[in-house]
Amino acid sequence: MARVYVLIAAVLFGTTGTAQALGPADLSPLTVGAARVVIGGAILGVLALAMPRGVGRLGPMLVVLAGAAVATYQLTFFEAVHRAGVAVGAVIAIGSGPIASGLLDGVFGDGWPGRRWLTATALAIAGMTALSVGGAAHGEVSAAGIVLALASGVAYASYTVIAKRMLRAGGTPTRVMGAAFGVGSIMLLPVLLLGDTRWLGTGRGVELAVYLAVVPTVLAYLLFARGLRHLTASETTTIVLAEPVTAALLGVSVLHEPFGVLAVTGVVLVLAGLGVLALSRSSNAATA
Repeated sequence: MARVYVLIAAVLFGTTGTAQALGPADLSPLTVGAARVVIGGAILGVLALAMPRGVGRLGPMLVVLAGAAVATYQLTFFEAVHRAGVAVGAVIAIGSGPIASGLLDGVFGDGWPGRRWLTATALAIAGMTALSVGGAAHGEVSAAGIVLALASGVAYASYTVIAKRMLRAGGTPTRVMGAAFGVGSIMLLPVLLLGDTRWLGTGRGVELAVYLAVVPTVLAYLLFARGLRHLTASETTTIVLAEPVTAALLGVSVLHEPFGVLAVTGVVLVLAGLGVLALSRSSNAATA
């Protein structure tokens, strides 16, 4: 079930782009990301206070680092997509996550990932690249956008590895997510207060903010943590590569975006990568 929880979370993550496209016309990407974390973090913080504390104590330094990683990921991702374009920014940011997680796992976490993970990650990243290129418009890509996208991927991977350590120390999924996003919401509150929030003054803006905070943040990250509790950080970030597949399929079915042969090939490759992970689990169960 752990992989299913993470896969459902990835699908929910993948709805954010479509939700934003259906929101008010004049949106500020930075304040949209900040509102998502501030509102979602507040809800997760309240839930964490209301739930049992678990058997372990969350280290204050780990909580601060996790919150900083959440805030950094949000800010750098939206700015990277703005500078480098949706296709390139998303590929580099999301695609670099599993690679960074694998390296961080080897140094600080659960040991170096195996060959099956490498195969699954290579297939998924190749698929995500084909998927993005298949729907991308040609144009110049800024070096700053690429650097920001890489920083976003490393921040996301760092958050996942830190959250895994807090879960291993005995923290419950709700408490770990509440602590990390609670700190992240405090860090992003100035961005929300000082940024362009005129879109929040509309009915569609409020609906967008509530949806982003509740569904792809509170619900998705609680499922993400439940799955992460039983998986390695590197495997978890590979499964999350299902996010762009969801975004692409929603773009076709809801936003009526074009979907060519290359994009279809990308979807097949990502699903093949996820299938390799599923076969890995089946092989391990059979051996046991």
